Amino acid sequence: MSKTIIITGTSSGIGFVLAEYFGKKGHHVYGLSRKFTESQYFKSIPTDVTDNDAVKSVIAEVLKTETKIDVLINNAGMGMVGSVEDSTKEDILKLFNLNLVGAVQMMTAVMPKMRENKFGQIINVSSIGSEMGLPFRGFYSASKSALDKVTEAMRYEVYPWNVNVCSLHLGDIKTNIAENRVKTKVSEPYKNVFDKVYALMNSHVGDGTEPLEVAEYIDQLLIKNKWKAHYYFGKFGQKIGVPLKWILPQGTYENLMKKYNKLA
Repeated sequence: MSKTIIITGTSSGIGFVLAEYFGKKGHHVYGLSRKFTESQYFKSIPTDVTDNDAVKSVIAEVLKTETKIDVLINNAGMGMVGSVEDSTKEDILKLFNLNLVGAVQMMTAVMPKMRENKFGQIINVSSIGSEMGLPFRGFYSASKSALDKVTEAMRYEVYPWNVNVCSLHLGDIKTNIAENRVKTKVSEPYKNVFDKVYALMNSHVGDGTEPLEVAEYIDQLLIKNKWKAHYYFGKFGQKIGVPLKWILPQGTYENLMKKYNKLA
C-alpha cells in the first residue's frame, strides 16, 4: 500500500536518496528543501523549514492532494565545526534553528492530520554524535541531543493516536556534508589540533556508509508496528562508542575518544 511521505532536506545527500528510493517504490513523496530539486520520483517543494508560516503553507498544499500524511522524515540539518570558545551566538542560534526548531515545526504541522487518521510515523534524523560531546563539534552534538530529548518527550504525548516517533542516529554517511558545514573561526590556541581533527573528520565521511543503505534501513523500520525511541545505524567502530559511554568510567572513555580523534 502506498504511503504519503514528507522528507525534509531533499536537495542532495541522504534526503535526495531517500526521496527517490521511496518514490521508486510507488509512495507519494514530497521533498522539502530550500531549492527546487528535479526528480521524476518525488515532488519537490521549495521550503525553508525554519519559517513556520512556510511550513504550515506547504503542509496545507500537500493536503489539497493527499487525504493523509503517513510518514515524516526530519532529515534537514546542518553541521558545524569549531571550538566552543570561538563559536558566536549567531552561529549557535542558526544551527539550533534548523536542527531543532525546524524539525519541531514540521512535527507540529503534520500532527493534526496524523491524529485525525490515528496513524503516523515520524523519524528525526539524529547522529551517533548526539550521545557524546564530540571535540570541535560540541554545538552540533548539542543540537542533535536536544532533538533526541524532544523526540523522547513527544513519544509519551502522541502515543494515544498511534503515532510513532523515533531518533535515527547515523554514523558517517558518504555525502557532501563536509562541504556544507558551518566552520566557525578557529583561534590560534586551537588551530594545530583542530586541523588534525578536521582532516580526520572529513576522511571518516569519505569512508562512510552509502546513503542507499540508510534508505533500506528506514524502509525496514517503517514496517514495524512499534518503535524503540532510538535506532543506531553506521559502522561498528562508531556505533560501539554509545554503549561504551554507558559502561566505562568517564576518564577511560575520554581517553578512548582522544585516541580515536587523534588528540592523544
